[in-house]
Amino acid sequence: MLPDTLLDRDLALAVEAFDSAAVTGGKYDRGELTMEIAAPRIASICGFLKHDQKFNRVSTVTAVDRYPAEPRFEVVYHLHSVERNERVRLKCRVGGEDPAIESVTSVWRGANWYEREVFDMFGIRFRNHPGLTRLLMPLDWEGYPLRKDYPVHGHKYSYQSDEEGPSWKS
Repeated sequence: MLPDTLLDRDLALAVEAFDSAAVTGGKYDRGELTMEIAAPRIASICGFLKHDQKFNRVSTVTAVDRYPAEPRFEVVYHLHSVERNERVRLKCRVGGEDPAIESVTSVWRGANWYEREVFDMFGIRFRNHPGLTRLLMPLDWEGYPLRKDYPVHGHKYSYQSDEEGPSWKS
């Protein structure tokens, strides 16, 4: 059910008409619309926003760690409609035990690297992603550096320099 704060927003009303159970919360503040979307419905809602509402560009996919709160993670999507000159932010809550959400790369190919970065830094898996591998950290890196419970000094690697030059050593 659409929150009262969004009843005067045409885009929020269109999303509710498409899938009445998708929007779980949201707000319109300082000219920015934010909708909280039920995580199982994110790919469907993104497809609707792209094809029916002309949000042809995903400009960012990122995450927030709300540790120790549960659900622990928030996956955040920033969408842009060039034709409408409009932006919208979508947020999905994902639990911390086995964090996973559907990939939106089937909607926007450009989400590929954003989702890989979120996986690499937070450990959130994107189901049906075409190649979910680490992007910034070494492939054998342990842990996820942007989690709030990640050790400040890392786990097993240290940066060392020797006669072969600088490298990461375990």
